[in-house]
Amino acid sequence: MGIDINGINKFFGSFQALHDINLSLPDGQITGLLGPSGSGKTTLLRIIAGLETAEQGSIWFQGRDVTRLHVRDRRVGFVFQHYALFRHMTVARNIAFGLEVLPRKQRPGKAEIKQRVGNLLEMVQLSHLADRYPSQLSGGQKQRIALARAMAMEPEILLLDEPFGALDAQVRKDLRRWLRNLHDELNFTSVFVTHDQEEALELSDQVVVMSHGRVEQVNSPLDLYASPDSRFVFDFLGQVNVLSGTISNNRLRQGKAHLTLPEAVANGNGQIYLRPHEVRLAQAPTADAHLPVCIESISVIGAEVRIELKPQGWLADEVWEVGISHGEFNAWQPQRGDVCYAVPDVGHFFLGDEDSPRTLSWLNRMPPTGVDSPRASGM
Repeated sequence: MGIDINGINKFFGSFQALHDINLSLPDGQITGLLGPSGSGKTTLLRIIAGLETAEQGSIWFQGRDVTRLHVRDRRVGFVFQHYALFRHMTVARNIAFGLEVLPRKQRPGKAEIKQRVGNLLEMVQLSHLADRYPSQLSGGQKQRIALARAMAMEPEILLLDEPFGALDAQVRKDLRRWLRNLHDELNFTSVFVTHDQEEALELSDQVVVMSHGRVEQVNSPLDLYASPDSRFVFDFLGQVNVLSGTISNNRLRQGKAHLTLPEAVANGNGQIYLRPHEVRLAQAPTADAHLPVCIESISVIGAEVRIELKPQGWLADEVWEVGISHGEFNAWQPQRGDVCYAVPDVGHFFLGDEDSPRTLSWLNRMPPTGVDSPRASGM
């Protein structure tokens, strides 16, 4: 069931929490509402559910106006961050509760409720815990039960508010994978709130980035990461290295650092945004890039080696980050305190106060002879 959100404005007293929100959330997809605390994402989720009302605008489910419809009539399942399970009820009773309190005319029979609960416990792979109480469950198990309880009402839309926020990193990752597989199997429409960029990019079909009650960008995870529309989206989507400086004759300078831009740009002030994987390390500067850095720390994280770099003679208070493969690390054997040079492959350029980036690439420019690059030479 697709969701259309038209012109939603929400106030709490004199504070405006949402500013003219217009969104289309596709049928059968997972949409992630991503943003920092205070961006309005949970307020928007609650308005979709009917738990909050907006002063202006409308909410439509598959062409049906539900703006003034009570929450109980919206066929929406809601999963909270802290589970909200009843401590005095068993797992099975928690799942059955919503069905048991329905009006008599809508309430399934006891046998049907029991069968539905059994099916849901099997779906969340926790049939063996039916008679346990919430205090006897792990965090991941509690969240699965909360999800099963929401699904018991056979909702047309599933809404999740920071569903993995109270879990440790490995459980979060496992549960995200499990939910993604479940969604692909059942093909329901769901919307979830998160401030975790990795979570949004991994789990969503569509990501809505929010800030200060406004929508900054809507895109698929791949397109969002490849082409952020603004400085805010760049800054929010993980680590980014920023080089600010003055541009003259197509060269950006700051202190001892300078970088020749591969395309013509106007003179003035500018910034280059470089993600860790868009930067190489070399043992000598190139004709285009003179960006001396000192290795501050080396961390082995999963499939890559993360190197933190302290700029030398420029950006005195900032630290850059570059990721290299284990093969490159083993061949090069960098050490803390080594001085090397950052060499961009691809960058995202902002001129002056402009908020839309221009993508620049140095990949097709011929490197000067004599450059000794750890990556290029396999050192």
